[in-house]
Amino acid sequence: MHYWLLKSEPSCFSIDDLANRPNKTAPWDGVRNYQVRNMLRDEMKKGDLGFFYHSSCTPPGIAGIVEIVKEGYPDNTAWSLDSDHYDPKSTPDNPRWYMVDVKLIEKFPRLITLDEIKHNPKLKNMLINRKGNRLSITPVTSEEWKAIIKM
Repeated sequence: MHYWLLKSEPSCFSIDDLANRPNKTAPWDGVRNYQVRNMLRDEMKKGDLGFFYHSSCTPPGIAGIVEIVKEGYPDNTAWSLDSDHYDPKSTPDNPRWYMVDVKLIEKFPRLITLDEIKHNPKLKNMLINRKGNRLSITPVTSEEWKAIIKM
């Protein structure tokens, strides 16, 4: 099993939005970064767990846990002219972008803030703490996962 941190701006898609979806399940779509696309397409597997992270808000932090319930498949938002994520270079025959489906497992009773993560010595090497890291999905080690769960 692999662990992940998946970032979303709560003004766009929050953990509460996921909780209100049928079966608490939704596609994680709209990613337009090749490195993250490769993770979605090649590395994220059914049964993997991820932290749902609220970004670009005050305060940013981890809001809960999701499970990958469908492995990478073409992101059809790239083909829709009405989508904010439209990409004319992506087609059904030659998809450029991928997504996975996630299911809400648990919403935490409180946000685990980025500040708390930064000040936890066990999380000093976590990718979210690296200056300039703007990836919307990053891997999380099992040690980091356990440390955050204990918070």
